Amino acid sequence: MKHILITNDDGFDAIGIKALIKALSPIAKITVVAPAKNKSACGHSLTLDRPLRMINVNDDYYKIDDGSPTDCIFISLNNLFKEGYKPDLVISGINIGANMGEDITYSGTAAAAMEATLQGIPAIAISQVCNDRCEDITSEKDFVLAKKTIAKIAKKILENKFPLENRRFLNINIPPIKEEECKGIKITKAGYRVYGNDTHRHLNPRGEEFYWIGLHPLIWERSEHLDCDFEAIKGNFISISPIMLDMTSYDDITNLNNWIKE
Repeated sequence: MKHILITNDDGFDAIGIKALIKALSPIAKITVVAPAKNKSACGHSLTLDRPLRMINVNDDYYKIDDGSPTDCIFISLNNLFKEGYKPDLVISGINIGANMGEDITYSGTAAAAMEATLQGIPAIAISQVCNDRCEDITSEKDFVLAKKTIAKIAKKILENKFPLENRRFLNINIPPIKEEECKGIKITKAGYRVYGNDTHRHLNPRGEEFYWIGLHPLIWERSEHLDCDFEAIKGNFISISPIMLDMTSYDDITNLNNWIKE
């Protein structure tokens, strides 16, 4: 039987991870290793300044105390799996909230998929886009379209092969609509997010300053051919973007060589 390793950045007991387990259990053996608490927007971070504890929650279900999603993948692959044996697929999610455009670089959900690809394992990050501030996500019933989508994609991969080359992963975003309203799947590029500066300054009872980073609305630059992840979600399509870890700007190499010689 095929084997899928699951994590996310919302924590080991998040409703999104429970929905993902239910969606994938009929098609593969599942092992879960996830952070003990919410680690949203932690990026591709490894914990190097303190030891980490992997705690057994249930059969094939673990949490890592104060660990990042990257920690979860790195530690589990090197400790839970026998030498020479690795999971067939790593899936990170179902994240509550979008991971589109440059938000991919912030995302702990996407980072877990990145780590899997570095370890040579096919990987998917899947996120449920929300209306407003995700207050509409209250139970596993809110992941119907996401569960159906990830089960279909994972089954296709396990029965055939992963469609991307090494050091690449699939980034899936699900629109905040009912299943019957979905217009299908679009293969998209990552769009250009427009960021604000939503920070709030406060004083604690001792008069010391502290700052709280808020949530930014989903605003993006319109793509010329309406082919980015943001446009797909706006049009009620599921967005699937192939993401690569090589961030080299190849178009600029010649120009930079000429510039440095001037």
